[in-house]
Amino acid sequence: MDWVHRLNQSLNYIEEHLTGEIDYEQLGRIACCSAYHYQRMFTYMAGITLAEYIRRRKMSLAAADLQDGNERIIDIAEKYGYRSPTAFNRAFQSFHGVAPSSVKTGGVSVKSFSPIVFKITVKGASELNYRIEEKEAFRIIGISAPLEKEIENNFMVVPTMWQEASANGTIQKLAGMMDTPPMGLLGVSACNDEEQWKYFIAVSSAKAGDEFEEYTVPASTWAIFSGTGTNQSIQQLEQRIITEWLPASGYEYADAPDIEVYLNPDPQDAQYEVWIPVVKKKA
Repeated sequence: MDWVHRLNQSLNYIEEHLTGEIDYEQLGRIACCSAYHYQRMFTYMAGITLAEYIRRRKMSLAAADLQDGNERIIDIAEKYGYRSPTAFNRAFQSFHGVAPSSVKTGGVSVKSFSPIVFKITVKGASELNYRIEEKEAFRIIGISAPLEKEIENNFMVVPTMWQEASANGTIQKLAGMMDTPPMGLLGVSACNDEEQWKYFIAVSSAKAGDEFEEYTVPASTWAIFSGTGTNQSIQQLEQRIITEWLPASGYEYADAPDIEVYLNPDPQDAQYEVWIPVVKKKA
């Protein structure tokens, strides 16, 4: 399958650049998506973040280099992109549980982390309810926070934003300004390769909303999945979309934001939709 083949090509690129610079945008280009969407796909399919996978591969190779005994620790640290021996020691001990110096002297156990290969496995999983819709561009207003290009650094940003927005009345104000579809509180990940990545808590609205930031969601084709449950269940739905639906769907990611639409934002009994921007695969 072309989609899986491209992902495995991206893994080859990682292997070839473990002692150099790994360009996340190039990984996205190999997989025909943005760097953001690539990292999301990788995390859901591999079960670890892209950054953590790269760290584990580097530490596995670094241990083999130390066991060979032909290179100094400081040279191995530099080889794998660590500018200081202290940072290298910290990363090495975090993964292997022992110091690099003890490996170099011999007689200690280290961990081996092999390259992964993506495959599609057919499961007898429950059905996914979705629809495909084409929508014109629409305007949203709300609050935003910048996101870093390495998505694992953003894991605390979004929950903190929602907690603060709920506590300070922002959610209630935005809900009162909602007047155009989609009719729900929106979590919008606007993360293309040309602009600063941002996460919005917003609503679709034609009102002025001078105290809020404005953003236009571009026209796109959307695969829209519905679900109910807790905040954790929406993450499970997103994982199933990436690992079960997308590979066999005939679609691939388009260059537009991911959107979560909270029709009932109760964190313990939410009703929501996940909007994935898609484009038909080229024949």
